[in-house]
Amino acid sequence: MKLYSVTLSNFAAKCRIAIYDKGLDIEMAPIPGDDLKSPAYLKLNFLGKTPALDTGALVIPESEIINEYLEDRFPTPPLLPATPEGRARVRILTRFHDLYLTATQHTLVAQLDPATRDAGRMAEALAELNLRLDQLEALLPAKGFAMGEAFTLADCALAPTMFFQVTMLPMMGQRSPLDGRPHLAAWWTQVQTRPSVARVLGEMGQALAAQRGGG
Repeated sequence: MKLYSVTLSNFAAKCRIAIYDKGLDIEMAPIPGDDLKSPAYLKLNFLGKTPALDTGALVIPESEIINEYLEDRFPTPPLLPATPEGRARVRILTRFHDLYLTATQHTLVAQLDPATRDAGRMAEALAELNLRLDQLEALLPAKGFAMGEAFTLADCALAPTMFFQVTMLPMMGQRSPLDGRPHLAAWWTQVQTRPSVARVLGEMGQALAAQRGGG
C-alpha cells in the first residue's frame, strides 16, 4: 500500500500517525509531479487533495475515511474504543476537528506576513478559532489523551493541527492556544509522549524549518 502524503498537511499527518502507531508497512509516496492538481495525481485522487491511500484494489481519499479503513483492516492495536458509545465519542472529536477546528487554518496562514495582512479577516478568523478552541477545551478530559487513558483516532487528528496552532499563533503576535485552557495544555503534553505522534511532529517540524529557511 501507498499513502500519497504532503509532510506539512495536517490531514496527511493524522494518517501517518495512525500508520506508525499500528506499525504498518505502508510506503509514504510523494504527490506525482509535486502538484495536487497534476493530471497523474487527479487520475489517482479525483479530489486533488492530500492524503490518498492506494490499497492496491482501491484508492481512498479523505483522511478520516483512510484512518477508519486502516482500523477496520488492521484492528490491532485498536485506535477506536470497543463500545458504540466510545466510538461515537471519538467520531464527535474527529468530525469536530475536520469541519470546525481547522476551518480558519488556511485564512490564518495567509495572514502570517504582516506586509500583506488583512487585519479584518485575521480578527474574524481568530474569533472563530478561539471559539472552537474553547469548545475543544470543554470536550477534553482534565488529563490523559483525548479519550482519557486510551490513545485513539481523535488524538491522531488533533495533534498535527495543534502543532500548527501552537507554532502559528505566537508568530502572529497572538497568545498560545494553550493559555487559559488547562485541559488542552495537559492533553498537548500527554499526546507528545506517544512515539507515533513525536515521529510525525518531528517530520513536520523539519519540513517547516526547511520551508522557512527557503523563504
